[in-house]
Amino acid sequence: MKAMVPAAGLGTRFLPATKEQPKEMLPVVGKPVIQYVVEEAVAAGVNDILMITGRGKRAIEDHFDRSHELESLLERAGNTEKLREVCAISELANVFYVRQGRPRGLGHAVMCGAQHMGNEPFFLMLGDVIVPNGECLPRLKAAYERFGASVIAVAEVEPDQVSRFGVIAGEEIEPGLWRLTDLVEKPSVAEAPSNLAIFGRYLLTPKVFEVLPHIAPGRGGEIQLTDALREVLKTEDIYAIKTSTGGFDTGTILSWLETNITLALASPEYGAALRESLQRLMEQR
Repeated sequence: MKAMVPAAGLGTRFLPATKEQPKEMLPVVGKPVIQYVVEEAVAAGVNDILMITGRGKRAIEDHFDRSHELESLLERAGNTEKLREVCAISELANVFYVRQGRPRGLGHAVMCGAQHMGNEPFFLMLGDVIVPNGECLPRLKAAYERFGASVIAVAEVEPDQVSRFGVIAGEEIEPGLWRLTDLVEKPSVAEAPSNLAIFGRYLLTPKVFEVLPHIAPGRGGEIQLTDALREVLKTEDIYAIKTSTGGFDTGTILSWLETNITLALASPEYGAALRESLQRLMEQR
């Protein structure tokens, strides 16, 4: 299967850091967020990855390309471990790029990749969401193979957080698996049909490409993927699986900081020292 990774957003929550640096290239424990996404796709057997990029995103392309000058420098210095790391990045997968002329919403970004995806189901992976354990995409694929329908990943969020996400309504047909009846984009707490938020991982059928050109701009004047999926739902079933171990949304400064701390604490290299540092800092307050 192919994977599409929308990465054309402006990253306004991180300004001024993202004035010229893509938010997807912000580091999380030593490597950029977007590399975690690509590695997750590769671990699930994906070798064809389409990035939807835009102005100011050249750093993403450079990251997954060869860097002969850097490789030569590392080789001359005898730093074989870092050389191996750097070379491996460009060999992860076949990465292709399509530019979204201006950010007009996630639905428009997906539409930009229609020609590359063709008439096949595909993974859609948001470029600022990290799912580190690798369990999500295989579960999406297994559900697709079972039902022959689009499948999305959802996660429970606190009620006061539902307005940040698309939220599903549906029937839980077995533990952790829902058949959808509706989707609502960034509802208020009062309007939310559940606390199950769409969590940045989808397996979509080509039907979405048929309906997207007919979707009117929604919230924020953008073409919302959630609105397109509501149209798909009129003629095809859509299912949702609840992520068993969750993931990390790095789309805000606070969530990005929390992601760094959580993954660093779990790291054999940094965990023990960081825990001591955090304890010392908290005692000083």
